[in-house]
Formats: sequence, structure tokens, C-alpha cells
Amino acid sequence: MADYFVHESSYIDEDVVIGPGTKIWYFCHIQSGARIGKNCSLGQNVNVSNHVVIGDNVRIQNNVSIYEGVTLEDSVFCGPSCVFTNDLSPRVEYPKEYKKTVVKRGASIGANATIVCGNVIGEYAMVAAGAVVTKDVPAYALVVGVPAKIIGKVDESGQRIQ
Repeated sequence: MADYFVHESSYIDEDVVIGPGTKIWYFCHIQSGARIGKNCSLGQNVNVSNHVVIGDNVRIQNNVSIYEGVTLEDSVFCGPSCVFTNDLSPRVEYPKEYKKTVVKRGASIGANATIVCGNVIGEYAMVAAGAVVTKDVPAYALVVGVPAKIIGKVDESGQRIQ
């Protein structure tokens, strides 16, 4: 018997690893080669693409697609409908070379934020709702806007300190 929960409406492909205590809710799809850590929560309609790596204690809210090339380290929060990209030149007729995106430990991404591929979001950084990240975000930075700009710092609990 599995030591994690998957709602009956969700699909788990072959060659997927899911850690103990993880909960995968309604209408999710976890694709081949994905690795999900322990004690994670994936809300309704989450797609985890091939070979994505998700650490322990990660919270992914509803309607998030995590595309190939993305790594979420431990204790990352992804707000509702945030977006990850993985291709800087999206064309149907040309081969893909996916760019890597890493979200470091404890970082939070707000609702409807967009993370353009090829960037690193630093430890405990906070990306505001609706922001568009087009370059690396330093650890503990608070970023807002389009494109995202640093407006301050946050501590590990998410409280603004600057």
C-alpha cells in the first residue's frame, strides 16, 4: 500500500517517485521520470512534466504546470496559477532545448506570477503575485512587477525586513 495519497481523478505515469506523506489532489498529471519528495501537497489541476524534481514539503496550489527543466527545492510554495516556462524560442517545427529553472529552498511564488526559464530564484526569496521574473532573484529578495524588480528583503518567515 502506498504511503502517499493520489485522488482517483489523477494520473501517475510510469517511473515516477512520490515520497511518503505527499497528497496529490483532483485532476493532476504526474509525467514519467518526475520525482516528488515527502510531505508535499499538489492542488487541483497540477501538471508535473517529465523529469521534474520537487523536494520535500513543497506546496503547489491549483492550476500550476511545472514543465521539464524545473527544479523546486525543499519547502517551496507555488501560488495558484503561477506559470513556469522552459523554452525561450517556442516554435513547433524546431527541436527543443529546455532551459533549466531552479527555485531554491523556502522560496515563495505568488498567484499568477510568471517565471521565465533559465533563472534561479534564491533561498527564501518572495515573488509577488502577478510578477514576471526575467532574471535571477537573489536569496531573501522581495520582487514585484513586470518585469520583476527588487523592492526589499524578507526573512525566512516571509516578513518584510527592508
